[in-house]
Amino acid sequence: MTAIAYRTANADGHTIFYREAGAPNAPKLLLLHGFPSSSHMFRDLIPLLADRFHIVAPDLPGFGKSDAPQGSATFDRVADTIDRFTEVIGFDRYAVYVFDYGAPTGFRLAVKHPERITAIISQNGNAYEEGLSDGWTPIRAYWQDASPANREALRAFLKPETTIWQYTHGVPDVTRVSPDGYSLDNFYLARPGADEVQLDLMGDYKSNVALYPTFQNYFRTRKPPFLAVWGKNDPFFLPPGAEAFKRDIPDAMVRFFDTGHFALETHAMEIAAAIRDFLPS
Repeated sequence: MTAIAYRTANADGHTIFYREAGAPNAPKLLLLHGFPSSSHMFRDLIPLLADRFHIVAPDLPGFGKSDAPQGSATFDRVADTIDRFTEVIGFDRYAVYVFDYGAPTGFRLAVKHPERITAIISQNGNAYEEGLSDGWTPIRAYWQDASPANREALRAFLKPETTIWQYTHGVPDVTRVSPDGYSLDNFYLARPGADEVQLDLMGDYKSNVALYPTFQNYFRTRKPPFLAVWGKNDPFFLPPGAEAFKRDIPDAMVRFFDTGHFALETHAMEIAAAIRDFLPS
């Protein structure tokens, strides 16, 4: 079993917590988590890949044990901090694994520094309108009218039972879902100020949708090696969103798994095998 180190780095005044494993001279792989999780979501995946890759999985700003963004939380600020973080730790060329919020973060890095990205793995990380389900309706309402009432309505997404639902919805056998992930997420969500960070990011997610054409142009022009590994029963990011990558990257590989949003909770071994087949060592 490969040991995982737990470290922090200073990225322009932000303390970023991260997990690291693998040989420093191995091909680099950056893992970016989503809402409402942390790098803890990769606890099963990292040991399955660390014999071949130098892996770093940070907690995004405002998540897990990393500092919150300064001022209002936006995806631009999150991406800028993670961009600086990669420079601090010496990740100058790397493959990136993106999930949920990690996708607009990682895609921003790819657009800004295309020469640094060796490949992309998207696990339920969307970049196409057809990938957005009706589950986004209350969040879209807040995009259109950022009223206190519409912001307050989004607090339903922060409730402990909603987190559990995100982990278990669409999973044929919920006994395969460890309570560790959603319990830790709920602990972090309950901290003072965490709710406002998350509500800010829900409101700013519209900036990601506005950047979809930019992300798609990057895919179309740069054609990075691309693997989509998708929980096909995801209530937020639909299978057409995974298939759409092939429109801009014809050689993209798309794999579906019979599970929900947090596919690694039930299919870490299968996803690791797909990555090992996809990425050169």
